[in-house]
Amino acid sequence: MLKNLYIKNYALIESIEVDFTQGLNIITGETGAGKSIIIDALSLILGERADTETVRKGAEKAIVEGTFDISNNKKVFQLLKDSEIETQNELILRREVSIKGTSRCFVNDSPVSLTLIKNIGDLLVDLHGQHEHQSLLRPETHIDLLDDFAGINKSVQEFKELYEQLICEIENLEIFEKKELQIREKKELYELQLKEINDVSPVTGEDTQIEMELKILENAEKLNELAKNFYEFIYNSDECAVTLIGKSKKILEQLIKIDPSLENTLNELETANNLIKEVAFTIRNYIDSIEFNPQKLEQCRNRLGQINYLKKKYGTSIEKVLEYREKILEELNLLENFDSELNKISSHIEKIRTNLSQLAEYISIKRKDTARIIDAQIIKVLSNLGINNSRFETRIYNNNVKVFDNKATIVRINKDYFETNSRGIDTVEFYISTNLGEDLKPLAKVASGGEISRIMLAIKTILAKSEKLPLLIFDEIDIGISGKIAQVVGMSLKNLSKYHQIIAITHLPQIAALADSHYLVEKVETKERATTYIRKLQDKERIYQIAKLLSGTEVTDAALQSAKELMNYKFIER
Repeated sequence: MLKNLYIKNYALIESIEVDFTQGLNIITGETGAGKSIIIDALSLILGERADTETVRKGAEKAIVEGTFDISNNKKVFQLLKDSEIETQNELILRREVSIKGTSRCFVNDSPVSLTLIKNIGDLLVDLHGQHEHQSLLRPETHIDLLDDFAGINKSVQEFKELYEQLICEIENLEIFEKKELQIREKKELYELQLKEINDVSPVTGEDTQIEMELKILENAEKLNELAKNFYEFIYNSDECAVTLIGKSKKILEQLIKIDPSLENTLNELETANNLIKEVAFTIRNYIDSIEFNPQKLEQCRNRLGQINYLKKKYGTSIEKVLEYREKILEELNLLENFDSELNKISSHIEKIRTNLSQLAEYISIKRKDTARIIDAQIIKVLSNLGINNSRFETRIYNNNVKVFDNKATIVRINKDYFETNSRGIDTVEFYISTNLGEDLKPLAKVASGGEISRIMLAIKTILAKSEKLPLLIFDEIDIGISGKIAQVVGMSLKNLSKYHQIIAITHLPQIAALADSHYLVEKVETKERATTYIRKLQDKERIYQIAKLLSGTEVTDAALQSAKELMNYKFIER
C-alpha cells in the first residue's frame, strides 16, 4: 500500500505531498491540470525511464519519494533480503533526476540500481493506462495469475523443487558417465602408478628420519674425531677439566682451613666435577656407538632416493603421495562398481521423474479446469463493462516430445512425453477478442486504446482475491464510456478495492462518487508560472466537485442534489 507520495520540482509540480488511504482513492481535476503528471512521477520510483525534460525549469533536480506499507508483502521482503537491504514494515523508494542527465535510485536511503528499484516496483504496483508498467500485458505473468486463482502455488513450488532435483541428478549422471570414460582411459596408468607407490610403500615421516640417519652415517669419521677430542679435553689428558678441577679442589680445601665460609663453594665444585665426569662417560659411550657401515649408508641413500622420486612425481610430501594413492584406489574401485552406481543414479532419476509426472498432470488438469471458470467469468464482466460480444480464452500449451531422453527434463503422462519447465508442462497466455467476428489474439496485442483499462479491470475483478500486487493504478479508466457503463465500472473498482488499494484518475461522477478518499488536482498560474497542486477533499468539497463533473463549470442545485444521491449509492456485490 502507498501511504505517502512526495514530489518536488517535477514538470509543473513545485512541491506536493499527499497521503493515500486503503480502498478506492479517486483523483479528479480539470483537463490539463496535471493529474497524469502525478502518475508519471510515481512511475519513476517504479523503475520507469527518467527524462531530464521533466525537471522543473530553474531547478537542479527532480525528486520523487514514495512510502509504502509492505507488512504483508513477503515477496518484497525476500527481494530486499536477497539484496542485503534491511527494512521494517515501511519501505521508502526515492528517485532523483538531475538536469545534467544523471538519475539516482534509493531504497530506505541506500543507493541501489535502477534494475532493483524496478524489480521492487513490479512487486508493489500495477499501473494501467498510458504507461508500460502493466503486468497483465506480460505473458509470463499469466501463469502466475492462473495458479494463484487455482490455489495450486504449493503444488507448483513442490514441482519446482523436484524439477531442480531432476536437473541436479541428470547433471550427476552425465558427470558420472564422463568420469567412467576418463577412468577407463587411465586404468592402465593408474594400475602402474599404484604398483609403483605400493612397491615403495612409504610411511609418513620416514623421509625425515632417513635424512637424519644419513647425516650421521655420512659423518661417522668426523663425529668420532670430534667426540674423542672432546673426551680428551674434559677427562683423559694431563690438563683435562677433571684434572684441573682436582687441583683446584686441593687449593680450595686449604682456603677453607683458614676461612670456613668457603665450605659451600667446595660442595659446588664437587658437584661440577661429578657433572663433568657424567658428560665424559656419556661421550665415551657415544664414541663406542658410532657406526662405520658403508652397506647401511648405501641402503639409506637408495631408500631416500625412492621416496624422493615418488614425492617428485605424485606430491611434495609423503602425505601427498599417500593421498594420491587413495584417490586412484577410489577411482579404480569406482570403475569396478560402475554399473551398480549407475543403476542407483538412474533409479533415483526415475523416481523423481515419476513424482514429477504425477504432479505435472495434477497441476495441468487444475489449470485447465480453472481456465474455463476464469474465461466464462471474465466474458461476463467484460459485457457488464460495455465490451459486448467479447471472447476471452486462457490458452494452455504443452510441448509434446516423441522420443524419450533419460537425460532431458521431460515427464511421462500416460503414454505421452512432455517437456517441462520449473512450473510444470504448461505455457499459459491470455487471448481476447473485443469485437464480433474478430479472431482471438494475444492480450498484449489486442488490449490498447480506450479498452485497455476496462479489460484489465475485468481480469482483475475476477482474479482480485488471488492477485498479490497491493496497489493498482488506473489512469483515465473512463475513456470512451458513460452512463450505465460508467456506473458499472465504478462498482467494479469499488469491489476490487476490497482486495487492493486503488488509485484511479477519472472524469466521471459515477466513479468519483464511490471514492473512499477523493483528491483534487488543480493548476494555479501566478507570475506567469503554472504550478500543479493536489489536495484531499472533505465531504462538502466532494459533493461540489462531483456536481461540477455532472454539470460543468456552473454548479446547479440539481447537480448538487444528484451528486449527493450518487455518493449515497449503495453498491450491492453481484
